[in-house]
Amino acid sequence: MDRGEDSPDGRKSIDQRIMELLNRRAELLSEGPAGQRADMLSEDERILKEVLAENPGPVRGEDAAAVFREVFSLSRRILAVAEVSYLGPDASFTHQAAYRRFGSAARMVSCDSIPSVFRDVESGRSSFSVVPVENSTEGAVTYTLDLLVQSSVQICAEINLRISHCLMSDTPMESIDAVYSHSQVFGQCREWISERLPHAELRDVKSTADAAAKAKLDGNAAIASRMASELYGLPILRESIEDNPDNSTRFLVLARDSPPPTGDDKTSICFALRDRSGALYDALNPFKEGDINLTMIQSRPSRMRNWDYVFFLDMEGHMQDDDISQALAELEEGCIFLRVLGSYPRNDDLLQ
Repeated sequence: MDRGEDSPDGRKSIDQRIMELLNRRAELLSEGPAGQRADMLSEDERILKEVLAENPGPVRGEDAAAVFREVFSLSRRILAVAEVSYLGPDASFTHQAAYRRFGSAARMVSCDSIPSVFRDVESGRSSFSVVPVENSTEGAVTYTLDLLVQSSVQICAEINLRISHCLMSDTPMESIDAVYSHSQVFGQCREWISERLPHAELRDVKSTADAAAKAKLDGNAAIASRMASELYGLPILRESIEDNPDNSTRFLVLARDSPPPTGDDKTSICFALRDRSGALYDALNPFKEGDINLTMIQSRPSRMRNWDYVFFLDMEGHMQDDDISQALAELEEGCIFLRVLGSYPRNDDLLQ
């Protein structure tokens, strides 16, 4: 390194060069083909993985990723593809996942229900939508799975967010009579609540941010995030009260189109089978024969007839890959219906 760069003038020169490069990047994007919105998101993921793989340090990978997220966020805003709907209100965990994935330049649109989040991207009001789909402690968010069956949207990315819960209140802990939170959060903190607040009434609300707002109004407590504590001015009484220290939630990013292969992808599908002996075994066999790694399988009642089920499946690879395309074609022969929910870049925790 040129030691002159250590001086204030040297650092200023570097910063000016960064500004020049930011503007040049924006110009190149504006000059290029419009493309699809999901394509741009996928390309950002590919670029980020390649850049981080060549990072010599001393800047940590996760810190560099945060900076690049903001660069990408700014680029999308310049190209007017930055509207992101999420399950609100502000300070909900879905809001935090959306912010972390899309950066501060994104125009965030708060929705009061998961169906509203889906409608925003279906109608084109938003370029992307973010919804929770499963928690490492409590399992699937079934409402999201049910809507994926009915919707025409595509999954174009995934986000894994480490979830840490805080007990917050203006009231001392020994005087708490009721606690607000989401039902999934109560499940994630079940043992802690049973041991330390055994007599408190648990009041289920639609989000952790809503819990903090209600607790602020009536003087009770909420289980929510540190961001919610700051937003609603509630003191944190206890931190990290989740029973599982590795508690994480997976979120899906939805769009109206699916991105092209990046070489490190995941595909999600749902399907229903004719009711016969060995149907599920036969359905999964093409993936075994194709040496395709399945990373998740989940079933939900079909809501059409009692004891009929829809199966959800995640696998490594892209639907345009020959082996997956062939396996899906064989699967479809035995299905009542099959819907490919999307192929998208596989999550890398370092990039979140």
